[in-house]
Amino acid sequence: MADENPLEPFKRATTATMRAIAGNDELEVTFGHGPPAMRGNQVRVPLPQLGASQEQINAIRGVGDQYALNIRYHDNGVHASYAPGAGPAQEMFQWLEDARVAAIGSLRMEGVARNLDASLEVQCKQAAFDTVTVESEAPLSVAVGLLVRQQMTGRDLPPSAENVVRFWRDFVLEKAGEDIAALKDSLFDQKQFARLGRRLIADLGLAADMEEPQEGDANQDEIESVNENQDADSDYSPEDVVLDEDGATEESTEGDTTMVEMDADMDMDELGADADPDEAPTQMPDDSGRIAMDVNYAAYTQEFDETIRAEDLCDPDEMVRLRALLDQQLLPLQHATSKLANRLQRRLMARQNRSWEFDLEEGYLDASRLAQVIIDPMNPLAYKQEKETKFRDTVVTLLIDSSGSMRGRSITIAAMCADILGRTLERCSVRVEILGFTTRAWRGGQSREKWINAGKPANPGRLNDVRHIIYKAADDTWHRCKRNLGLMMREELLKENIDGEALIWAHNRIVTRTEERKVLMVISDGLPVDNSTLLVNPSNYLEQHLKYAIDQIENHSPVELIAIGIGHDVTHHYKRAVTITDAEQLGGAMTEQLAALFEIPV
Repeated sequence: MADENPLEPFKRATTATMRAIAGNDELEVTFGHGPPAMRGNQVRVPLPQLGASQEQINAIRGVGDQYALNIRYHDNGVHASYAPGAGPAQEMFQWLEDARVAAIGSLRMEGVARNLDASLEVQCKQAAFDTVTVESEAPLSVAVGLLVRQQMTGRDLPPSAENVVRFWRDFVLEKAGEDIAALKDSLFDQKQFARLGRRLIADLGLAADMEEPQEGDANQDEIESVNENQDADSDYSPEDVVLDEDGATEESTEGDTTMVEMDADMDMDELGADADPDEAPTQMPDDSGRIAMDVNYAAYTQEFDETIRAEDLCDPDEMVRLRALLDQQLLPLQHATSKLANRLQRRLMARQNRSWEFDLEEGYLDASRLAQVIIDPMNPLAYKQEKETKFRDTVVTLLIDSSGSMRGRSITIAAMCADILGRTLERCSVRVEILGFTTRAWRGGQSREKWINAGKPANPGRLNDVRHIIYKAADDTWHRCKRNLGLMMREELLKENIDGEALIWAHNRIVTRTEERKVLMVISDGLPVDNSTLLVNPSNYLEQHLKYAIDQIENHSPVELIAIGIGHDVTHHYKRAVTITDAEQLGGAMTEQLAALFEIPV
């Protein structure tokens, strides 16, 4: 048809292929924004941008192929029965199963093999595996899964995947080479493959992380519950690849979207089932309103943490270049600032205490004194004057998630939001502070090294070096600090995210200020992730601390907490929140929604 959308043939072909691979003619395939997802018999797949390269299209097809292969060849109940309980062993087991399913598709269909390779390359770039330079940054569990995939398919790994495997290949083949060879003979027997996978994991020194498999018939409801949350088992599973319509053309160079986006869509109450925050004693803010760390949360050491100004992380010439990149993105949004300012100004300013002074010699004629004026036209005290309007002082802190999961389009949107909101709020005579948070290293830094040297004591707590960044302090002028926002465009800055500590840090900075009204806005894309911490603590350790921080601010602090979710719905985290998928929304319907967030409570 002449008027047919050019993407319709892609949709039809992808749907037909997925149904054929899955062996399910009733499979419902939809296409749209946001991360890919599967629930029951429904699968959502991203759409490519018009004009996307063949490699980008193949990567999106690879997402659909992986889902279809899982439907046909992966049994969630078997997987749940054999999977280790937590930690590196569980992650490795997930990667081994992903390798098995991918190998089946790759060996049977050359086109599927190319699609899966393209998808894997995008996935590894999103996880920043292409930037790994030392062994400590290359996760063993991921390397084992990728190496098994290579050995079973006989195909070369994509460059970013090979960059991880090269650090561990000799070690893994020496310790578990025979196990990998045995896996090839069990490709279509998931139970036997799982048994051999557990033996491989044990031979690599992770036997202590595994319990005996539960091979009996599990309660079906429990199995389905596990299946729905299974995507969170591995920090970097193939289902996490996201190629939205806005970012597909830039995916191969910018590494758009996140490493763990499936986690960000999950309900915090589900993820936090391991621990009960109500068991902890209630902690109240101190006399200055500052919030203390949760008694159930601690850092192994704070010796290597840093709070640093943005200009100290980048030389001036590089900062100018990065700011220019951000300015290019902001050009189409110039109209958004004035529209947002008009709405915010009416909401950020406190209600006027309107009052009049009477019996004045000049001003407006007081209608109540008209009779007296007629009787005595020379009466000098027949006028009134409105008192000068007083507004409450307001300060706003913007806290930006500057982690690796924001890499690509997400951090660009966040930087644009910060720039537009920052300039707008200053126009409203509102003091603005812009902060960021990340870590100094991938998968642990000097904190982890210190823990290892101490003999790896159990439950060490947070095990990475946090980095809190001050892009603009509240008392700094916008002209002086606007250049600093360009630092967000520097990819090597973006690592992991400890959201709870960052939230408390930002809160404790703003709560002690003298302004009467204080607003803390978080711009983020989901839940905290730091592998070095999560692998040696309870799986919900960081998430529970984030819940604690949000509860303390929302229920025990004068600071008003609101959030902007970048590509993810964060309303189940925060009471007051909106979600955007593109900064251009700030100039349209999002303008009113953002302004409504600042509405003064009655």
